[in-house]
Amino acid sequence: MILLAPFRRLTGNPLIRDFARSLQAMAAFLVLTVLAFAAILTPFIALTNPYDLATLDLMNSRLPPAWHDLGEWPYLLGTDSQGGDLLSLILYGMRTSILVGILAVALSVTLGTVLGLLSGYLGGWTGAIIMRAADVQFTFPAIILALLIGGLARGVLSPAAQAQFAIPMVVLALGISHWPHFARLVRGAVLVERNKDYIAAARLAGRGPGFIMLRQLLPNVVNPIAVLATLDIAFAVMGEATLSFLGFGLPPTEPSLGTLIRSGYNYLFSGEWWLVIFPSLALMLLVVAVNVFGDWLRDALNPQLR
Repeated sequence: MILLAPFRRLTGNPLIRDFARSLQAMAAFLVLTVLAFAAILTPFIALTNPYDLATLDLMNSRLPPAWHDLGEWPYLLGTDSQGGDLLSLILYGMRTSILVGILAVALSVTLGTVLGLLSGYLGGWTGAIIMRAADVQFTFPAIILALLIGGLARGVLSPAAQAQFAIPMVVLALGISHWPHFARLVRGAVLVERNKDYIAAARLAGRGPGFIMLRQLLPNVVNPIAVLATLDIAFAVMGEATLSFLGFGLPPTEPSLGTLIRSGYNYLFSGEWWLVIFPSLALMLLVVAVNVFGDWLRDALNPQLR
């Protein structure tokens, strides 16, 4: 009976029960788990390595999928113009896209949460300046701002530096373009909480603003931040793909789903459809799974729907 106690507590959790009742959430979580493990284990399961030219063979370039009459095993999804296995490239590309998405959202969450806490709790000129900055940024579409930051980086950095700092620059561009969403969310929650009795009690106990914001207010906005961050990962992945497709993201030497789609698009009208179709399907599968799981999480953490 003692050994069953942790299992009973786990199954008694309302969030776990809601998850077990939602087939869409479980399917999305299963897809995300498979994609995440595939991305982590890519160096061990990939047939070819785009970073190791010794694994590439130009004699096998632009082969169709294995089930095609001209296809060859073990190139299940065909090969690219360098003879690299397309499935391996998709796994490496998904690994990079997921990494960029998570890092960009982490930057957005950190920046937006800090500024939202300061704006909501301190108010006054501090809150006004932060929110006006957010309003100004809202007038620019996120992708336009990311393109602007990427363009400035290309103009300032040398080609060698651009290739070296490609991932940090894309993360910075996407992270900065999304922080106002988190700042407004956190500020709204803080404005609701800051006049409650437990905040007044903390002030009377001599707690400083930093302690109150981090220990009293922040735990009350974790759930909405988690929901928005989950959904924002899909936007960050799509943003990276868009920037890379337009030539302002990762270079062709750094495989991502965006760079694979951009490279494959050049061969689309020559009949080599697999070079763009399969990376596009992988991107769509990843984004849809994240959105479905994020929608369930938003509903599950909403007390008004319980």
